[in-house]
Amino acid sequence: MDIHEYQAKELLTGFGIQVPRGGLAYSPEQATYRAREIGGSKWVVKAQIHSGARGKAGGVQMCSNDREIWDTAETLLGSRLVTHQTGPRGKVVYRLYVEEALDIKQELYVGFVLDRKSERIMVVASAAGGMEIEDITADRPDTLMGVTIEPAVGMQEFQAREIAFGLGLESSLIGEAARTLLGCYKAFEELDASMVEINPLVVTGDNRLIALDAKMSFDDNALFRVPQVSELRDKSQEDPRETYAADRGLSYVGLEGEIGCIINGAGLAMATLDMIKLEGGEPANFLDIGGGASPERVVKAFKAVLADDKVQALLVNVFAGINRCDWVAEGVVKACHETDVNVPVVVRLAGTHVEEGRAILRESGLDITIASSLAEAAKSAVSAWRSATKH
Repeated sequence: MDIHEYQAKELLTGFGIQVPRGGLAYSPEQATYRAREIGGSKWVVKAQIHSGARGKAGGVQMCSNDREIWDTAETLLGSRLVTHQTGPRGKVVYRLYVEEALDIKQELYVGFVLDRKSERIMVVASAAGGMEIEDITADRPDTLMGVTIEPAVGMQEFQAREIAFGLGLESSLIGEAARTLLGCYKAFEELDASMVEINPLVVTGDNRLIALDAKMSFDDNALFRVPQVSELRDKSQEDPRETYAADRGLSYVGLEGEIGCIINGAGLAMATLDMIKLEGGEPANFLDIGGGASPERVVKAFKAVLADDKVQALLVNVFAGINRCDWVAEGVVKACHETDVNVPVVVRLAGTHVEEGRAILRESGLDITIASSLAEAAKSAVSAWRSATKH
């Protein structure tokens, strides 16, 4: 789960991280009022969406008076920002964050991520702040530092100081930088985060270390342990297809194709998507119904996939171990009766009670294509999609 910049900053201040003064606004009037509250002569108005590269898309604007703040807020609120992270659909701006403008002397990058190779938390830092980490890796790889943290002891002060020295900070800032890094690690660990990123972490003209921008992501499976984080979820920033499925306990990722997929097991799902692509089709989603696919769960999966208007064919691919093919078949039949299934349906069943499951499908009287292999299923689904698009 992602959260907004202002929410990440609010959480990080609880761990000793210094952030600029700022306030949230939902209207141009509120935005100008926030600027007066903050004081000063210049402010930054930031669109709050779940995406990086907002500045390049026009979502971060410097303002020097009430009129500029009002006009900027009026332009941004309700607009749809498109960045390389949002995809072509973009994300709608519903809230703004008005923040004091700082005198910036130096920009740094600091990120805490899970390194799956070492199965450890890794700190990535660079003196080339203000750039996307992908750009830093490509253009300034010599500035990157990586430190792996041993989970048994956590991040140590000597590691934080080592990073601070590596960033080329003045000696007077080393202690503050170390405290900032240790605070980020503590936030990562205590809040079950999967990423904490400060970009840029800036040194101001008066020699303060401030988190100018912050981004945090969290492990969905751990949200029950951190209610203060789960309350920050903003469904308006999520793919509505994914939100619908997640609220019903389904593992779903929306894609851009036309062939809907209902599959059990992440590995089989990935293989199925590959086979669809190999046959010349485009999958509309990744959906894993999991190991206990009752008929009711299959019905929920059908409704989640068919909620996407782009879906023009549906492929059900189940290899039953813990599952039972007859349960899945019952769910398919029930879904076809309960929902408006107006697209071709291809079903491939294998494993436990496979013959019983196929018999249920054959005897249902429904126009369902039964495939015996993954290759046949993918080929039939793509063929059905092509036939549907011709009409």
